[in-house]
Amino acid sequence: MKISKIIELLDAEVLYGEDMIENEVHSACGSDMMSDVLAFVKEQAVLLTGLVNLQVVRTAEMMDMKCIVFVRGKKPGEEVIELARESGIVLLLTDERMYVACGRLYENGLRGGSVRGHE
Repeated sequence: MKISKIIELLDAEVLYGEDMIENEVHSACGSDMMSDVLAFVKEQAVLLTGLVNLQVVRTAEMMDMKCIVFVRGKKPGEEVIELARESGIVLLLTDERMYVACGRLYENGLRGGSVRGHE
């Protein structure tokens, strides 16, 4: 799925990365606990979260994710946007709750990846 399709499905705003929205992503995970995100295999490409701190971008960078979707209308500060810019990670913002956002993406073909130990 292209990031542009995620924008369409979630009625999302692009906070950073307009020039990368035609990139393909193949899986996603949703969590507000970055320790849970680290339990996923690096094939994850999209992270959906309600957290808006620097650790979210650092975690996504470690996991080779291409896109972060901030849910529930939570907007990160400029320092988070700047770190994403330095890391080349697309940032999106949606008013949808995480459950709805994940469900809508899943319903349209974006699947979750493997969990370590359950591959």
